[in-house]
Amino acid sequence: MTVIDIDGPDKRRGTSPAPATAAQPAEKPTLIGLDRDELAQALAGIGVPERQLRMRVAQMWHWLYVRGVSDFADMLNVSKDLRAQLADAFTIARPEIVSEQISNDGTRKWLFRFPPRGAGRPVEIETVYIPEEGRGTLCVSSQVGCTLTCSFCHTGTQRLVRNLTAEEILSQILIARDRLGDFPHGETPADAAVPSEGRLVTNIVMMGMGEPLYNFDNVKKALLIASDGDGLSLSKRRITLSTSGIVPEIARTGAEIGCMLAISLHAVRDDLRDELVPINKKWNIAALLDACRAYPGLNNARRITFEYVMLKGVNDSLADARKLVQLLKGIPAKINLIPFNPWPGSGHECSDWEQIEAFADVVNKAGYASPIRTPRGRDIFAACGQLKSESERMRARDRAALEAAPAGQSA
Repeated sequence: MTVIDIDGPDKRRGTSPAPATAAQPAEKPTLIGLDRDELAQALAGIGVPERQLRMRVAQMWHWLYVRGVSDFADMLNVSKDLRAQLADAFTIARPEIVSEQISNDGTRKWLFRFPPRGAGRPVEIETVYIPEEGRGTLCVSSQVGCTLTCSFCHTGTQRLVRNLTAEEILSQILIARDRLGDFPHGETPADAAVPSEGRLVTNIVMMGMGEPLYNFDNVKKALLIASDGDGLSLSKRRITLSTSGIVPEIARTGAEIGCMLAISLHAVRDDLRDELVPINKKWNIAALLDACRAYPGLNNARRITFEYVMLKGVNDSLADARKLVQLLKGIPAKINLIPFNPWPGSGHECSDWEQIEAFADVVNKAGYASPIRTPRGRDIFAACGQLKSESERMRARDRAALEAAPAGQSA
């Protein structure tokens, strides 16, 4: 494991990433996370003439999401006077990086601190980058903590503090690209396109802290900006939203976001899933799979991924594998088998490797792809199910103030 000095050069890559900026002042609204109409309204509010709004919105969008600037002074084709007005009224600063860890396998984990919202205190979340051959996947959080208390998930032991805003979700992508040198900088003309090859962040998975579908509106807004062809330009086929089974929001995800869908299934019987994934008591396996069959745009080229954590002696029998195949019949699907990643106090063990392979063989022979996910970042607690920030240590009265804010939502 390596811990990076975020204010110094990253000698592993031979580069010197921009130092982390301090948490932005809460009293200044941010332009990050606004859609184009909201951005136009914000600019009109500081006196930008109506006839210029379309052009200025396009400029802001380019600088924020193509060039990745975090300082209005770097917007070189915007007049100095307007840059000064923008800086007086708004912020585009990044959140504070509390820590950055690099696993022995190259996985990176960041702990980000966001400024207070309303009467609350700053909050912290974790984001993980997983480099692979030909791609790089960023695991993005949607909430501070989680309400779902899945028994095998470390995040589930941290109570929900609040939802993340669209800005805070997008900022995870922006700062990861900053740290990885994945934005064009320097004196390149402002109309230069981001190259389609050579990106380090190629895929986004909403699989970090929290349940994305309990923060639907902010997640939707952030992902539509991330997939906008004139900005970050991530293909919707390279954006995957993972849910534990918030059935009423699944159809909306396909219709309104259009991303790939992953389901945290983990059991083939309701009695067991009630224990492992308690939201099953509200929407059981049958209801969940009915929603999957009706997912907009579902076909063999746009399959649903079913995530299945392998727990020794719990859900890993060959009978479970055969039942899984039976349950998914007729659903274009891929099954990700996830070796359980241990964490302090967890009551489960990972299935033996031979058992995982035998389970995979049953699924494969039924015609489903069932890759076994290679554990990544275990040494820095960055693997699937291991994320947990320090925000849980907030005093009870501060948590209560945050949860009373309109942004919060519980299961």
